[in-house]
Amino acid sequence: MTAKTPKITALTPAQVAKSLAAAGSRRITDAMIQADIDAGAPVNADGSINVVHYTAWLVREVAGGD
Repeated sequence: MTAKTPKITALTPAQVAKSLAAAGSRRITDAMIQADIDAGAPVNADGSINVVHYTAWLVREVAGGD
């Protein structure tokens, strides 16, 4: 039996950091993801992160909140 693959709509901050770091050359840590959560990044009721919603939040932040 293989390990269960996490859903993109319910990842931990550590899983998000690992995925984003693997996708680019910039170093991303769980602490950076947690800082975004503390700054208002959306999380699910259980504290997990929907990567689609998180990415949309990041885009809005970069665009100046527009």
